[in-house]
Amino acid sequence: MVKSYEALLDTAYSQISEPETETGRWSCPEPKVMLEGKTTILENFADILSSIRRDEDHFMKYLLSELGTAGKIDGTRVIFNGKFESSLFESFVNSYVQDYVICSECGKPDTRLVKDDRVLILRCDACGSHRPVRKRKARATPVGSSIEVGSILDAHISSVSKRGDGVAKSGKYIIYVANSKPGQIVKVKVSRISGSIIFTERV
Repeated sequence: MVKSYEALLDTAYSQISEPETETGRWSCPEPKVMLEGKTTILENFADILSSIRRDEDHFMKYLLSELGTAGKIDGTRVIFNGKFESSLFESFVNSYVQDYVICSECGKPDTRLVKDDRVLILRCDACGSHRPVRKRKARATPVGSSIEVGSILDAHISSVSKRGDGVAKSGKYIIYVANSKPGQIVKVKVSRISGSIIFTERV
């Protein structure tokens, strides 16, 4: 029996697989954090390191500097002195990825850190672009400064939370600022403090 043109066309279409619109968007594993006594444990340090493909010492020094504490690598995890909220690690890892991993031109993580005349360069193997790594801006409030409800702060927004709020950091604190974007410096008033999390309102 000879099939009609329409039937043959239907058969041909049924044998064609749908093209993939995207070959899997890269994402860094979310930090798995656990409190144990007076320490904080980053359980999946090795997984994050494997995903971002960066030097262990560089990433470790970055975290210690941002947290303002001491710590040690213990197998596939890291133990930090002190108690820290998991949201702090989410913010720090996100900032590290934006500064030291993601290409600002093509948005891919296929990059390398190289030194060029003492300047740290982020070079992309995917698109060939390169840029100097941004220097960390000074914290709005020095580590150890007293922050309390009612305090007025200059918050430098470095990233955005899952809820869409701007995120700034000051020492061990993570500061949430509504209606703000990365790169902005906004004056805020502390409305509530929960551990190392600070909630604010714009001044």
